[in-house]
Amino acid sequence: MIKGINRFSFILILTLLLSLLSCNSRVIYTNSQAMTGESWKLMDIVVFKVPITDTINSNNVIFTIRNGSSYPFRNIFLFVSTTSPDGKMITDTLQYNLADEKGNWYGRGFGDIHELNLPYKSNVFFPLKGTYIFKIQHGMRVENLSGVYDFGLRIEKYKK
Repeated sequence: MIKGINRFSFILILTLLLSLLSCNSRVIYTNSQAMTGESWKLMDIVVFKVPITDTINSNNVIFTIRNGSSYPFRNIFLFVSTTSPDGKMITDTLQYNLADEKGNWYGRGFGDIHELNLPYKSNVFFPLKGTYIFKIQHGMRVENLSGVYDFGLRIEKYKK
């Protein structure tokens, strides 16, 4: 036993660690990319290379955006291209609302930072093992989309 820690404390710490680890057992992949100067430039395409080994279970694909109050719009358009390991590509044009009509931001936030999960695909299977490439570009009508801190991708096991 570790010196200074009794058996009860050790078991309590171990139980807490195991429960924390099990909370994220659904997450298969998570990553984000910070925007230089808190601005998402039109030509800055966010790329995620996701290794997939499970072709049996279904998944949820979720984007996460963190923006500040200086973000000039209440919505965002995204162009998303997904390439499978065999080279087949699917492209989607998406629109998400980030704030309501009164300018209240959706999601959670603290101070100037607002974080919102944007569901992309739900209950989807990856038919092939290998690396899937997700490329995301903003589709707003401005060259530099100010107030965007980072953009992320999370893939998690689908929960029925």
